Amino acid sequence: MDESGELNRLVREMNEGRDAEPADAAATARLDQWLRALVARGGSDLLLVEGGPPCVRVQGEVRKIEPTALDGTDIEAAVIPALSRHALRLYRQELIADSSYRIEGVGRFRINLHRERGRAAAAIRALPARVPALLELHLPAPVANLAHLPRGLVLIGGPAGSGKSTTLSALIHEMNVREARHIVTIEDPIEYEHTHIRSVIEQVEIGTDAPNFPTALRAALRQAPDVIVVGEMRDPETMRIAVSAAETGHLVLSTLHTTDVASTVARISDSFPAERQNAIRQELAMALAAVLTQILLPSKNGGRMPAAELLMVGYGARHHVRRNNLQHLHQEIPLTKKKGSFTLEESLVTLIRNGDIEKEDALVCAIHPDDLDILMKSSAAHG
Repeated sequence: MDESGELNRLVREMNEGRDAEPADAAATARLDQWLRALVARGGSDLLLVEGGPPCVRVQGEVRKIEPTALDGTDIEAAVIPALSRHALRLYRQELIADSSYRIEGVGRFRINLHRERGRAAAAIRALPARVPALLELHLPAPVANLAHLPRGLVLIGGPAGSGKSTTLSALIHEMNVREARHIVTIEDPIEYEHTHIRSVIEQVEIGTDAPNFPTALRAALRQAPDVIVVGEMRDPETMRIAVSAAETGHLVLSTLHTTDVASTVARISDSFPAERQNAIRQELAMALAAVLTQILLPSKNGGRMPAAELLMVGYGARHHVRRNNLQHLHQEIPLTKKKGSFTLEESLVTLIRNGDIEKEDALVCAIHPDDLDILMKSSAAHG
């Protein structure tokens, strides 16, 4: 099949999965009730797992909202009517799917319907009504530098639920209020809805506007945007196109489920067959501009606070990426401090000194606990 025939096939499949009409209110009544309870309690997530009652996560703590235990059939009956047709088709084929969902007057939500122990389960995230400003996230000040980069690949790593997508959206908002750029976001599903301020922002949703990430990314490149945002890089083809776009002059931002700078970079090269890994490392070394990783810790004042690590990529880091000496990337952070780099341990010490988190929580999260201990002693010595 030629390229145009393949594209037509993909578009036809996408249109078959497009929502034809809003979800039926009666069919989603039970889910809507739980989500209203989630919002009323100020929670972040609704958790539905067989054998337990519906629960919400409020400031990191899981709380029951009903006494009755659910089974997998209950969960599917409540959640499936809220899925887009694209997501429902994916769930039937692959047993896992993401979908956006809106309740008028209540808010927007991101649904993840999946299986565990052969039974249906769901995690549903409440999406804020507005895009947060970067300052509201309480991230270290140098993170704002990422919004002003002219080109290159910016990777944001962290475990699930660490606020990666929120940071990404806040960086886009920072660009939007300060600079006149053409920004294209590609997401599955769209989490934060941006308005045009100084920039023109196009938001592409997989399953509604494009059939998959590689197709959407190729289409975005034809529009000659200044900035491309890939919600998550899940497959080698998306990674290859994103790295190439960053290498040829675009600013590309994306997220990965990783824990530190080295594992974030490794996730890209390790996704390719062994015979391709050296070539992709050479391209990645040239394309990388910055790597940010973050985690959330319990705040002493309630809620959670982010701790982060940032590597602004310079000559030394590029050399280590080319040679696959990723264990040495941590050593490059102090060497590029003037460019804005900082370690996780420095971020943790600042949070402890400001009275935001407990020392014990910081010690559990530190990647280099000896460095944290030295920094804490130095901080105490200087008052």
